[in-house]
Amino acid sequence: MAEKASLQSVFEQRIVILDGAMGTMIQRYKLGEAEYRGVRFKNWPSDLKGNNDLLCLTQPQIIKEIHLQYLDAGADIIETNTFNAQAISLEDYQMQSLAYEINVAAAKIARAAADDFERTHPGTSKFVAGALGPMNKTLSLSPDVNQPGYRAVTFDQVAAAYYEQVKGLADGGVDALLIETIFDTLNAKAAIFAVKKYFRDHHIKLPVMISGTITDASGRTLSGQTLEAFYISVAHADPLSIGLNCALGAEQMRPHIEELSQIAACYVSCYPNAGLPNAMGEYDETAKMMAEKVEEFAKEGWVNLVGGCCGTTPEHIKAIADAVKKYQPRQLPELVG
Repeated sequence: MAEKASLQSVFEQRIVILDGAMGTMIQRYKLGEAEYRGVRFKNWPSDLKGNNDLLCLTQPQIIKEIHLQYLDAGADIIETNTFNAQAISLEDYQMQSLAYEINVAAAKIARAAADDFERTHPGTSKFVAGALGPMNKTLSLSPDVNQPGYRAVTFDQVAAAYYEQVKGLADGGVDALLIETIFDTLNAKAAIFAVKKYFRDHHIKLPVMISGTITDASGRTLSGQTLEAFYISVAHADPLSIGLNCALGAEQMRPHIEELSQIAACYVSCYPNAGLPNAMGEYDETAKMMAEKVEEFAKEGWVNLVGGCCGTTPEHIKAIADAVKKYQPRQLPELVG
């Protein structure tokens, strides 16, 4: 059996494909409260519908099925179903004590899907990225307009929650960690702090990938940073890749990806939404439409990793993978000094 390629080597060879939206795919299953609860949480005191990360415990077969659909579509990297799976966000469901367990389960499900795919497709190498989302509380902004100095959470609390999440993902067997959809760089710094501390404490090192989100036409994050400022703020993490995802569709993301490709010393990633949401909050961009726009980034030599965020499906990922495979990945700049 051929030895599995390293994630770094895949980046060196071609444009790498990330999976698409997990939430969009979960919606296709039309799960009700009973399916979210399963047997174990049948009598849980709060509503659980919408707690997608919990499905790693109550509906693991559905999560694995979604991972396999993305792998079939051509994804090289699948993300764990852990976008909100840290204690601070899980508090909404009174489930903060389950954070570690959910992350271990999510990583194991994704790992099993990747391993199954590799077994049935000899010679392929598939990778699991542990997803660390932005959290539902922010360190840079006050939730109370009348008290601009107030914060709902402290840096130490955020770092501790991310540390527990990283531990679960690492114990479950992820290949990399993806700090994603960053709208507050201070939250991201707490995540980076937690990741680095975990690596030191356990004498391991995994590739770290970082992806921010530009929230509007101003070209800034929600907490007010320009793209260049954001990049400089997190470059100390020595990430494998840095990029943008979510908020904007590919068309609106274009100038920002171009800028990032010119300043980043590492690989550049891009996984946009399927356009901008319509009046119903749904995404209208077809797989063909989206692939054509992402293909332009590849043609210009701006990207190393592409995939999809909100509204994207295996159909989108397959179209994107097919569209970019004829292009060379962005070349890393020669750093002076």
